Amino acid sequence: MDSRFNLMDSPTAAKVVKRFYNASLALDQSTLPKALRELVELRVSQINGCGFCTDLHATEAAAAGESSVRLNLVAAWRESSVFTEPERAALALAEEGTRLGDAHRGVSAETWTEVRKHYDDDQIGALVCAVAMINASTRMNVIVRNPGGSYAPGMFAALVQD
Repeated sequence: MDSRFNLMDSPTAAKVVKRFYNASLALDQSTLPKALRELVELRVSQINGCGFCTDLHATEAAAAGESSVRLNLVAAWRESSVFTEPERAALALAEEGTRLGDAHRGVSAETWTEVRKHYDDDQIGALVCAVAMINASTRMNVIVRNPGGSYAPGMFAALVQD
């Protein structure tokens, strides 16, 4: 399966993709654990059917030491015992923040209460931004049909701008 279009071949899209990637680097400076962010971004990628982003976030999570059991159970996190209460709150936020058309109200009061219980304001801000940004990324990749299976850790290093 080949991509329909390489966004990096378009001068305008390439500028947007580079800026978008660089904006996401701010999340690395937050106190939100990187492993948790990868799980959240993996779940959003699964929901949106983005093979490339699912590959990327599963690969990055594994490279960061995440177990295969937990990676395999992200899609069924509600029916598994391997996630902590804080992780479950973050995954619920990710799902409800992604399925906006399904929920009609966005994130539920119950989920928001759980998120508030486990995370400080900086971490909540990082979670909200991560969910929004991965939703945009998955949509770009699904539109151009960028397939999964070729991601290698660090392959976006060339996109870093000073």
